[in-house]
Amino acid sequence: MDLADGRWQPVPDREWQPTLRSLHMWSQIVGKIRLALADPLPHWWHVPLYVTARGLTTSAMPYQGGAVELEFDLRVHRLSLRTSDDSRGGFPLRPMAVADFYREVRELLAAAGLEVRIWPVPVEVPEAIPFAEDTAPGLYQAEHAVALHGALVNAHRVLTRFRGGYLGKTSPVHFFWGGFDLAETRFSGRPAPRHPGGIPNCPPYVMAEAYSHEVSSAGWWPGPPEVGAVFYAYMYPEPPAYPSVAIAPAPGFYHSILREFVLPYNDAAGSDDPDATVLAFLQATYAAGATSAGWDRESLERHQPESTSA
Repeated sequence: MDLADGRWQPVPDREWQPTLRSLHMWSQIVGKIRLALADPLPHWWHVPLYVTARGLTTSAMPYQGGAVELEFDLRVHRLSLRTSDDSRGGFPLRPMAVADFYREVRELLAAAGLEVRIWPVPVEVPEAIPFAEDTAPGLYQAEHAVALHGALVNAHRVLTRFRGGYLGKTSPVHFFWGGFDLAETRFSGRPAPRHPGGIPNCPPYVMAEAYSHEVSSAGWWPGPPEVGAVFYAYMYPEPPAYPSVAIAPAPGFYHSILREFVLPYNDAAGSDDPDATVLAFLQATYAAGATSAGWDRESLERHQPESTSA
């Protein structure tokens, strides 16, 4: 990724899947440590990871009067641990089984004098193999980890800019390790019907808390091979007219299986102005959904004053 010219590099939708699978499971282990240590927040906002200039971090987590942080550095390919009393540690990211990564994380915590108990089973995946039992050889290719980080940096920048146009309650731009996606969520302020659940290996109460109020959510997801990397947008609850609403001239389309609007990442990357292309998609899908759902857009949105000459 060349930061100087602003170009977006396309991502390898199929070739990087083995590396994504490893990072998905590894991020769940690290994310569950954050879940165990962080103070609860509404909608599970205390559990995500955050994009950094190097990769993904837990941010500072409280521990016995101090703080501890774990970071995936996807540039030098290392998991690092830092504490507020200046303890440090880490190990290289490399091809390894999930069970081996789990063991090394436990050893890393123990070496720093940290005792953390987690539920050692992945969530939001069809086959939830306990971490210690997932001994299949795992793959990790450095160039695919770098490609993931480059896409996350692009998505984080655009989603953060989009977030700034909303005055109502809105989430941080954060990375949910369950679904392995970067998300930003706007709220109307009204309560929502109880979410029916149905996410693989995810208790219904988790979804009920996440979607306790009406939302318009957008984000980026690397996706499986049959979908590919996409920007997405959806509403909960979904207004009846939402699937058929027109968002043109903005790019993107409604995916009938995913039940959300999507914009392929590589389509955006190949456009003349990728940032503007994605922002147009985000704004159009939000406006269509919020209007269909009868949100009070006048009071919820930031209206920029017209420019005047000096």
